[in-house]
Amino acid sequence: MARLKGLTALVTGAAQGIGEASAARFREEGAEVIATDIQARPGLTDLDITQPAQIADLARQFDKIDVIFNCAGFVHSGTIVDCEDSDWDFSFDLNVKSMFRLCRSFLPSMIKNGGGSIINMASVASSIIGVPNRCVYGASKAAVIGLTKSIAADFAREQIRCNAICPGTVQSPSLEGRLRATGDYETARRAFIERQPMGRIAEAVEIAELAVYLASPESAFVSGQNFIIDGGWSNV
Repeated sequence: MARLKGLTALVTGAAQGIGEASAARFREEGAEVIATDIQARPGLTDLDITQPAQIADLARQFDKIDVIFNCAGFVHSGTIVDCEDSDWDFSFDLNVKSMFRLCRSFLPSMIKNGGGSIINMASVASSIIGVPNRCVYGASKAAVIGLTKSIAADFAREQIRCNAICPGTVQSPSLEGRLRATGDYETARRAFIERQPMGRIAEAVEIAELAVYLASPESAFVSGQNFIIDGGWSNV
């Protein structure tokens, strides 16, 4: 049975990685999917989530959204002394403020239509564990967890569910780019794998399966939670 039949889902960051895999799985489960990204590509709605006017226009265009998956994000590499003000501002604008704006824009119509599910992409690199060279990224993802819990607490009686997904290392074009940027791809990849207790990096579709569950009626009594999916990394 199609687990998302009759639902309309909005997915950001859908051009690659977890966003792309999740949009595909949502469609396979019967949802109508509005897949968005800043990258122009067939089948994607052009959306720069750092632009408030674009988010407002999208909310006016689609007045019945059952599921929001805030998946777009950016990984800044470095410690606090490597982080310029501009790096901090960009990371929080993309990783946190865009979620705030998108949720604020769509919540009124979701409430009017009887509720829905909001899924926010966080990370184990957050308030869960500290990860070397992920200062502003970890800070921004900790903020995502706080935002998630706040929305869940404020709108539970309106049947709005809000949960966060907290992955470990996931295979994606973004990861490949970061590995190459180290200047020693093979050594960097081995290091990423070695820190995973299971001895491998997750596939995007594994995270997408969790997103399907959180989008579906199967998780109707689940809200305000951080779902860690990291191969046991944060448990070491």
